Amino acid sequence: MNAITIVIASMCILMIAYRLYGTFMAVKVLKLDDSKPTPAHELNDGKDYVPTNKWVSFGHHFAAIAAAGPLVGPILAAQFGYLPSLLWLLIGAVIGGAVHDAVVLFASMRQKGKSLSEVAKEELGPVAGFCTGLAMLFIITITMAGLSMVVLHALEKNPWGTFAVGITIPIAMGVGIFYKKTGNLKLASTVGFILLMIGVFAGPSIQETALGDWLTFDTKTLALILPIYAFFAAALPVWLLLAPRDYLSSFMKIGVFIALIIGVFIINPSIEMPAFTEFIHGGGPILAGPVWPFISITIACGAISGFHAFVGSGTTPKMLNKWSDIKVVGFGAMLVECLVGIMALIAATALHPADYFAINSAPEVFRTLGMDVINLPALSQEIGLNLEGRTGGAVTLAVGMTYIFTAIPWFENLASYFFQFVIMFEAVFILTAIDAGTRVARYLIQDFFGEVYKPLKKVDFVPASVFASALACFMWGYLLYSGDIGSVWALFGVSNQLMASIGLIVGATVILKIADKRRYMLTCLIPLAYLFATVNYAGYWMTVNVYLNPEAAGYNVLNGILSIIMLVLGIVILATALKKWIEIWNDPGFQMEAKSA
Repeated sequence: MNAITIVIASMCILMIAYRLYGTFMAVKVLKLDDSKPTPAHELNDGKDYVPTNKWVSFGHHFAAIAAAGPLVGPILAAQFGYLPSLLWLLIGAVIGGAVHDAVVLFASMRQKGKSLSEVAKEELGPVAGFCTGLAMLFIITITMAGLSMVVLHALEKNPWGTFAVGITIPIAMGVGIFYKKTGNLKLASTVGFILLMIGVFAGPSIQETALGDWLTFDTKTLALILPIYAFFAAALPVWLLLAPRDYLSSFMKIGVFIALIIGVFIINPSIEMPAFTEFIHGGGPILAGPVWPFISITIACGAISGFHAFVGSGTTPKMLNKWSDIKVVGFGAMLVECLVGIMALIAATALHPADYFAINSAPEVFRTLGMDVINLPALSQEIGLNLEGRTGGAVTLAVGMTYIFTAIPWFENLASYFFQFVIMFEAVFILTAIDAGTRVARYLIQDFFGEVYKPLKKVDFVPASVFASALACFMWGYLLYSGDIGSVWALFGVSNQLMASIGLIVGATVILKIADKRRYMLTCLIPLAYLFATVNYAGYWMTVNVYLNPEAAGYNVLNGILSIIMLVLGIVILATALKKWIEIWNDPGFQMEAKSA
């Protein structure tokens, strides 16, 4: 199997799905009507509610949803072979993810752009609304820990990478201040991007100095630094750090993957990883569990992701100019993210399996596999960094992309620069998600504790902002400090897919209320049935076999308690929804409408 075949076939499938299934969802199921004003027009305030060109909205939405998930998930799941990951990415994105994102966006717009917890309260009642809000707080906390874990192993004892990533903070702040003072976006963007590149190319000289020694951190130190950084990112004004970092990262995000696609078409690397490995039944060095259910919780973003519901019921529904833009922004952006996940999978599986497992397994675990590395020693020498045992997925992607790029004759001597650039690229937009996610967690905490102490609800009340930001950073920082990528990413996967299940539950309720045909509800119920069963089994498996098992490597009672709480919340929300569906189904007025339709 070669990479070009996979890329072309995947792009064709995704384009056909967008043209046929996307149109069916927009026209037949959701009945999008551009004659009705969107919330952006009804509530236009020039600040939050602003009618926006669909391609600008698409860019915002895609930048917000495409964080570390489509990069890291497929790389970790490559343990099972390339075929399970490829199939789940394509099937999950078309049948599940694109539908989920479109219906959540639609449901939020029907309620004037409200958050998913508020939409759940309106559609399903106060119990479901409260449980959804509580679940969102748990999920965003775990998500921050999972994303941060990826950065730890990329920057561990890597002064060049740490400098290249760290320098982006003052650069982003400088861009934000310059743009606020002058309004010259083009000049701010140009200077910011040039400075980012200088940060990468200055790395070799930096790491040979005393500053390089000072920037050589272990994972525990980095696990303390990241929450402290996130505290300031969440508490500072959004224009000063969060917005310019998000803006600058979007250039790299698009550019890197265009370059990777071009590189694949030039080199056409063969896929070295077999279709299925011996670890599909469990006992793997990266993921302990079997291919099902863990393929579907390890790969979330890129297939279906509950994290998208935060964006789809947050900023995006307040921006759409027309109802029909939901097809492009909701359905379309998810399919593009699927392609990003497929490219990450190709970068990982183009490596020799022994090299792949040497990077993603702890050294003592890799020695038990009986494999001999092939290209890794030469790559480590060219890059100037020991690559073995750097788990988490970020290093694997950087090595895989470097392996592809340096196969082009012009770039064969630039391995170290390509590697560090990709590390910076990954870390910058992972940190962008951490910035935004911590801020979202801050708002959720203020809402919850504000019921007890009213001033905490005021987003412009400085003590409330400081308290909520500190609490949010402490919660996910503790998980980060005490966990490992295997346990934390699995916890993130379960919580994230539980959030997707909640999104599909709300979507199914809305479709039942508005659709001409009751069977259209199956567009949500089919992925919901699979995902809910997968989430609950995976959560049960991890709790029994890992989190509450004293003999397991990932033994962590807190993770087990969090898993149990989240699964219970999911069951309560589903039970509430079933009750509501029966009421709607048996309502005489609804039956008459359905019969006349």
